[in-house]
Amino acid sequence: MKLRLLIVVLSGFAIFSSCRKNDTGGNNGTTDENILKDSILAISRDVYLWNTQIPSDFSARSYDGPSEIMEAIRKYSNEPGFSDPVDHYSFAMKQNEWDNLSNGIISDFGLNAFFFSDNDLRVRLVEEASPAGRAGIKRGWKFLKVAGSTNITTNNVDFLVNNIYNSSSTAFTFQKPDSSTVEITLESETYQENPVVLDSIYTEGARKAGYIVFNSFLGDTARVINELTNVFNRFVSANVTDVIVDLRYNGGGYVSVSEALANFLIKPSASGSIMMTQQYNDNYSDLNEVTMFKKRGALNVNNIFFVVTDNTASASELLINNLKPYMNVKLVGPEATYGKPVGFFPIAVGEWYIFPVSFRSTNGQNQGNYFDGIAVDQQVKDGLDKDWGDRQEAALATVLSYIGTGSFTDGGLNSVVEPLDAGRNKKLNKNFKGAVR
Repeated sequence: MKLRLLIVVLSGFAIFSSCRKNDTGGNNGTTDENILKDSILAISRDVYLWNTQIPSDFSARSYDGPSEIMEAIRKYSNEPGFSDPVDHYSFAMKQNEWDNLSNGIISDFGLNAFFFSDNDLRVRLVEEASPAGRAGIKRGWKFLKVAGSTNITTNNVDFLVNNIYNSSSTAFTFQKPDSSTVEITLESETYQENPVVLDSIYTEGARKAGYIVFNSFLGDTARVINELTNVFNRFVSANVTDVIVDLRYNGGGYVSVSEALANFLIKPSASGSIMMTQQYNDNYSDLNEVTMFKKRGALNVNNIFFVVTDNTASASELLINNLKPYMNVKLVGPEATYGKPVGFFPIAVGEWYIFPVSFRSTNGQNQGNYFDGIAVDQQVKDGLDKDWGDRQEAALATVLSYIGTGSFTDGGLNSVVEPLDAGRNKKLNKNFKGAVR
C-alpha cells in the first residue's frame, strides 16, 4: 500500500538520523525524543482521518511519548451526530511487541477471567496451547483462591489482575462444575494463539446449526483461513441451515481475515455485490477502495447469528455490518458491540509503530458510523458458568431456541450482569480492538 505514506515515514527516519550527532538538548526531552515526537505529529497531520481538526498549536513535545501523543489526538475526532470525540482507538506500540501480538504470539498463562457476579470470578477463556490450556483448565471454572488469597471480589480487582495477567507464576484453586476443587500453579510461557476456539453442529428440529467460536482476526492469516476452510467444509457436509458465529471476545485484527470470513458466510447469490467501501482523508482520497464479495466454499445459508458483547470490536463489527444488507443477521448478547467503524495500519517511526485512525468503512448500503456499537436483537447474559458449546450456556441456548422456534424466548436466561459488575470487569479485559490493513 501507500507509497506516499512510506515516503513520509522514511523522511522521518532521515531527519531523525541526521540530527543524532548535532544537538544534545530539546524541549521536554532530548533532541532524538523531540524529533521522534515531531515525526509522529507530522505523520498524524497527514494520515489521520480527522487530520484537519488537529490544531496548529498542538505540541507533540509536551507529551511523554508516542502512546501519549496518540491518545492526545483522539480528542480531535468530531463527527456529525456525536457530541463527544469518536476516536477511542489510535495508539502506539513498540515494534517488537506489535510483531508478536499481530502474529498471535503471546506470553502469559493463557487465562482470561471475568466476574459472573460480585463475588463469583470465572474462567472466561483459555488458550489451548497455553500453560492454562495444557493444564486442562476450562471456561466456566470458578476461582476460589488466587495467590493464596480468598478475596475473590470486585473490590480486589487490581490484585487479581496482577496475579492472573502480570505474574510469572501464580497458584490457583478452582471449583469445577461438578463442585470438585483443584489446585494448579501456572508458569508464564510464550505460545501461539488459535483464533478458532471451537466448532460444532447442533440439530434443532428440522434445522441444523453450525457453531464457531472465533476469538481474533490476528495471527498467521494463511493458517487461520485454512482452518476456517476446514470448518465450513464440515458445515457444508452436515447440511447446516443456520450458522452461529461467536465473536463475544473478538477485539478485531486484520481486515483481510474479516473479508475472508465474510466470503465464507455470504450466500452465493450475493457474490459480486459490494462488501464494503473504505474511505481515507482528502490527502489520500485516491486510495478509497470498494471491495466486492467473492464467495468462498459451498456454504449456502441465509440466517447468520452473532453472539456479541461490548468486547466485540472493529474487524468483528466490520464482518457483521458487511453481511447485514444481504443476510438475515441477528445479534444476541448482554449489550451492543464496542463501536469501531474505522481502522488503521502500522506506521514505523523509530522503534515504534503508530496507529492513527486512517480510514472508515461502510457496507453495501452505505451504512457505517456505528460509533455507539451495533445493537443486539436479543439481550442475554454471557453464560460464564458454562463451557464453550454447552447447550445450556445462556447465549448459545437463546440462539438455538430461535433456530428451533423462529422467535426469541426468555426461558429465565436473559438476566444480564449488573452495570456495576461490568464496570469492574473492564480492568479484566484483555482484548485487542483494531481493524488493521
